[in-house]
Amino acid sequence: MSSLQIGPHSVQPPVVLAPMAGITNAPFRTLCREFSGGKGLFVSEMITTRALVERNEKTMQLIHFDASERPRSIQLYGVDPATVGKAVRMIVEEDLADHIDLNFGCPVPKVTRKGGGSALPYKRPLLRAILREAVSGAGPLPVTIKMRKGIDDDHLTYLDAGRIAVEEGVTAVALHGRTTAQHYGGTADWDAIARLKEHVPEIPVLGNGDIWSADDAVRMMRETGCDGVVVGRGCLGRPWLFGDLVAAFEGGGAPAAPTLREVAAVMVRHATLLGEWLGDEARGVIDFRKHVAWYLKGFAVGSEMRKRLAISSSLAELAEGLHALDLDQSWPAGADGPRGRTSGNNRVVLPDGWLRDPYDCAGVGEDAELDTSGG
Repeated sequence: MSSLQIGPHSVQPPVVLAPMAGITNAPFRTLCREFSGGKGLFVSEMITTRALVERNEKTMQLIHFDASERPRSIQLYGVDPATVGKAVRMIVEEDLADHIDLNFGCPVPKVTRKGGGSALPYKRPLLRAILREAVSGAGPLPVTIKMRKGIDDDHLTYLDAGRIAVEEGVTAVALHGRTTAQHYGGTADWDAIARLKEHVPEIPVLGNGDIWSADDAVRMMRETGCDGVVVGRGCLGRPWLFGDLVAAFEGGGAPAAPTLREVAAVMVRHATLLGEWLGDEARGVIDFRKHVAWYLKGFAVGSEMRKRLAISSSLAELAEGLHALDLDQSWPAGADGPRGRTSGNNRVVLPDGWLRDPYDCAGVGEDAELDTSGG
């Protein structure tokens, strides 16, 4: 299978780690890269352009890349073309990344109520202005975008957005086959990915949504004709999925599914990396708590032990709890399939009058920028 070309960067196999708030920090990216043998593209958490240009302390930590990360990939969120342009130029001038992705897919209310994320492509002129600023400011760095189908089934935007992206010099587009209203519920519409690929044959199209296994990724590319896949919730508690993906795309045998003992070892390493990254073991273990249920999904672990592990405050406490489990358990069938958020049919929170006119962008500007990163 041919590699995915993102500007000067050849991504083989054509697999991208989706940006996820509070998840795809440097420690998690390290784990995923280790399992993939360094193959693939691994994107940072969502970085708010306003917070970046203001050099917010948390944001500056989030854009830290390990020395082994190449290419360095940053995802930016912004709604003001001027602020997005400043952020992109800062990245170029200070050599902060090798690839810039723009977020037009986030469905959470605190983002869409400002007209950002998956709400923004509805305003076609605003989308075009942001892309123009980003591409012109990026110079040699490739700019890509990630988006959804639209706000809801009555306000689909992905075909128009894809065409605007091509016209403004975007290198590649990724489509999550859901609307904002769907959030993470229901089934991703892979047919929409195929339609987008047909609509913008000039640039690579990546598919996103309901990739829970390496077989799903191969099937998505076969059925839609897309040029690559973006994997999000499917790797929660399963960073080794990227090893499975490499094997599937390169025609090798599928790696053996891990036993609970092997999963436990990855859990401790993940928590250790977080502590090193945050500069405090306890903070690292506390940040790791959200991952416990994902790692243990499907295994025979009692509710009390799950609670105990999820309130661990030190590496020793976490390791002690894990060693008390029946670690010889093989990978359970119940661990496959959907992971993470599954809510759907949510009310979409938008600025007042947002849907009245897709070409009226009055009232959207610098004051709509969020001042914190990470979603």
